[in-house]
Amino acid sequence: MKIVILDGRSLNPGDLDWSAFSNMGETTIHDRTPVDDQEEIIRRVGDSQIVLTNKTPITRAILDRCPAVRYVGLLSTGYNVVDVEAAREKGIPVCNVPGYSTASVAQLTIGLLLEICHRAGHHNQAVHAGRWSESIDYCFWDGTLIELAGKTMGIVGFGSIGQAVGRIAGALGMTVIACGPHPWAMGERPAPYVPLEELLRRSDVVSLHCPLFPETRGLINRKTISRMKEGAILLNTSRGPLLAEQDVADALNSGRLRAAGVDVAESEPIPAGSPLLAAKNCVITPHIAWAPLEARRRLMDIAAGNLRAFLAGSPVNAVNL
Repeated sequence: MKIVILDGRSLNPGDLDWSAFSNMGETTIHDRTPVDDQEEIIRRVGDSQIVLTNKTPITRAILDRCPAVRYVGLLSTGYNVVDVEAAREKGIPVCNVPGYSTASVAQLTIGLLLEICHRAGHHNQAVHAGRWSESIDYCFWDGTLIELAGKTMGIVGFGSIGQAVGRIAGALGMTVIACGPHPWAMGERPAPYVPLEELLRRSDVVSLHCPLFPETRGLINRKTISRMKEGAILLNTSRGPLLAEQDVADALNSGRLRAAGVDVAESEPIPAGSPLLAAKNCVITPHIAWAPLEARRRLMDIAAGNLRAFLAGSPVNAVNL
């Protein structure tokens, strides 16, 4: 059995080990594979039966030219990099890793919000630059700080991550409302569901936790921003293309939006010319919500479990069966 891992470094830069996979077969690990070099992807897949990928695309053409492939495993939750229909036609299960990062993504979402409210990073830098030592008063602060208690958080997409964010927001004294396609799928609802337009109108903070589909691409745009509260805060730790980035930047620069906190961008790495980089009051982190050691270890364990289940004849977490 030959196993190839096409882009292992994002999951494991050296603080985990691959023994769970190498114990199941001859394993070749590539730190990175050029995502736009189909011939190189084909060469690296070669005659491997097992392919593991995060961002390296596995297209119909690649599957056609690598007939030994019997299983495609995602080192992620998202699976848009794989042609799942082509894999299904060939009888190849495509298995993803759901749920591994719920706690860490919720944690960073609230972290971005708290940074916006108290600007802890900015004030830390100011203190180390000597401004507190030089102050004639016992304290100082730059700009208006924000208390969250009593404010309303609207969560768009109320799956496991959205609910985890809602629980923390509730603990901070916020009122939580939500919208999503399946309002009763989670059993007893931990927050009231409202239509998207009402959520935008009522929320002091709008946090996005929905998947990227054609109907959600550009969900936050000039039109939907116009329905939001004046001075609302926008958070996106889900998928970059949920935002029409120029529209969001324009709203930040005009003050229509008070601030934004994002961990994802429409194109990643974020281009130097992204309008968000020059926008006012925009806190940007480099797609790290999923990356705490504990979450990555969980991801690896689940991915290895997916492969073991396939080898035992009972695939789990298959997105195309």
